[in-house]
Amino acid sequence: MLKIYHNPRCSKSRETLQIIQDSNTDVEIVEYLNDIPTAKELKSILNKLGLQASQIIRKGEPVFKEQFKGKTLSNDQWIDAMIQYPKLMERPIVIKGDQAVLGRPPQNVIDLI
Repeated sequence: MLKIYHNPRCSKSRETLQIIQDSNTDVEIVEYLNDIPTAKELKSILNKLGLQASQIIRKGEPVFKEQFKGKTLSNDQWIDAMIQYPKLMERPIVIKGDQAVLGRPPQNVIDLI
């Protein structure tokens, strides 16, 4: 089973979810703007992605530009920022077991199916 951290208003997230559904793969959908991941969950996601928190920050978001642009934060501080402002988290993220991919481009999810 796959798990997708999904924003239904995001075209890339919708495209990624459609690829998963078209493959008839079971998927758990987490709308992370409503069901915000905990710090522990975010650390697990980052570990599976093999990335630092700063690498999944959406730098085009207004909240980034207003609150964080030009600042150097630790990994834990970025995680706290994503919990406080979940829109900062890059989307979608798809997880299967101990592997994860960013759905940018959406075709990245094929590696997990």
